[in-house]
Formats: sequence, C-alpha cells, structure tokens
Amino acid sequence: MEDVGVVECLTTCDGIYEVDSNHSRRRHHHHHFLFLASAKSHNKALSPATSVHELLQCPVCTNSMFPPIHQCLNGHTLCSICKLRVNNRCPTCREELGDIRCLALEKVAESLELPCKYCSLGCMEIFPYYNKLKHEAQCNFRPYNCPYPGSECSVVGDIPFLVGHLREDHKVDMHIGSTFNHLYVKSNPREVDNAARMLMVFNCYSQYFCLHFEAFLLGMAPVYIAFLRFMGDAVEARKFGYRLEVGANGRKLIWEGTPRSIRDSDQKVRDSHDGLIIQRNMALFFSGGDRKQLKLRVAGRIWKENST
Repeated sequence: MEDVGVVECLTTCDGIYEVDSNHSRRRHHHHHFLFLASAKSHNKALSPATSVHELLQCPVCTNSMFPPIHQCLNGHTLCSICKLRVNNRCPTCREELGDIRCLALEKVAESLELPCKYCSLGCMEIFPYYNKLKHEAQCNFRPYNCPYPGSECSVVGDIPFLVGHLREDHKVDMHIGSTFNHLYVKSNPREVDNAARMLMVFNCYSQYFCLHFEAFLLGMAPVYIAFLRFMGDAVEARKFGYRLEVGANGRKLIWEGTPRSIRDSDQKVRDSHDGLIIQRNMALFFSGGDRKQLKLRVAGRIWKENST
C-alpha cells in the first residue's frame, strides 16, 4: 500500500490556512461552377497542395463549415452562423448574399475523413467529416476545465498544467498522501450564502484528487457537503474509492463512494448530493462548545480499488 501519509490542516473563512502535515441536378452544376469560380477569384489554382480542409474553413470565424454552406454569386463561401452576422453581405466581395448553397462543397465534405482536432494531445481517431464535431465534444483527450469551485475561470488544459494553475493562480494547497484530517472553521455558520468554497488537492497513487467542502441550501435547510473529484476522466475515476467521516461527542457520519471526474463541475456534483452531507445543526453539534462557531473536522482516505 502506498501513500499513507496523513494531512492535518486548519481552514478558516478569514483566509488563515495552516498546514500542520500531509445543410436538381441543374442547380447542383450551377453551384459547382460557383465553387470553382471562388478559387479563381482568389487567383488560386486547386492544386494538390491546396488543403481541402482549408476550403471548408469559414473565412469569418475560421471554424469548419457544415451544411448548409452558403455562397455569394461570386462563389465565396461562409458558414450559416456567420451568414447571419454579416447582414446578408459577402465579407469577401461585399456582394449581397442570397440563399445559394454550395452543394458541391457539401458533397466534398461528405467524402472526407479527418483526424480529431485533439490528435496532438493523443487522440488517434479518424472520423467522417460530419461526425467529427460530435466526437470532439466528448473526446477523452479534450482539455479539462479548471476545477476551481464556484469560479468563472476559463482556463483549460491537461492535468499537469491545471495542477500548476491551481497552485500558482488560485493558491490552492497541494498535499501528498491518501489520508487527511481537515478542520473547517467558520465564525458565523449562519452565513450560508457567503460561505467560502474550500478546495484542497491531494497527490496519491500518481494521480490528483480535489477535496471540496461547500455550504449550500437544501430546500430551505442550510447544509454542508464534502466530496472528492478525480483529476482525469470518469473511466479512470472509477478505479478509486474514498471515505469521508465527521463526528464528535460519541456520534459519527460516514460516506463512502467513487470520486467524480472533474468533467463534472463542482456544482453538478453538489446538486446531485453525491457526497457527505451534514445538516447545520448536526455540524454545530459536532463542533462542540457553545455552537456559535463551526469547527468541523472532516477526515478521510483515498484508495485504489482491488488493491491491497
């Protein structure tokens, strides 16, 4: 068994955080002529060096064009989305755009097979042109969104990049070890709407895991939730399990489950109640004292399934 270090830490909402350890034939030919005219109008010959994929690139947004592919009378093409944006004027020659479709280019697209745009990240799959977008939306090699909770952070990248981003830009504490003991402290536990969302990152089994602790309203009741997310895809996440527990004064709450992939946002995980949920009254009971301050200790461990 590896990574058995224990992390002991203290978190407060005042920013004090100390770590103690671990788209008719006649019409079709007409459009084909216009399509060829487009290349001539740009003084370009359709040589073998000309990329067909470039011909399918919208000149306005530079994205790949899918039916309906539109063109002006001079043969310049653009995608259906950008046709709405240019006020019915060709962005290349400024001629008025009608409702002419470039059927020839659409036929060309049907015959193409292209690699996934994430091939540089490791995806070796090749797809028919019209299936490419659908795949890319779910490709396992697509970059991950920043997992920082409750933020509008637009940063994307692979896991090593995001680990550095969390540490350097979000100032998230990184810990090594598969067990932890986290004390969450809040001076006014009734301020659910303003409660901070805490995040810690653990490195164990050569992987990274995000431990979340958040306050939210379950109906009208204020509750806290703790859960774990895996920094990787869902298939890999299912190879691990975790346990969270909180308790004091002879009482204990325990949660065991499988970490969710960071493909699922923290809000999605929270709203599905996939974690250890503690009602506020119970959290205050566990805190002891006069119950006016939250001092909730969350302990837990991470393990690899089918490992001894």
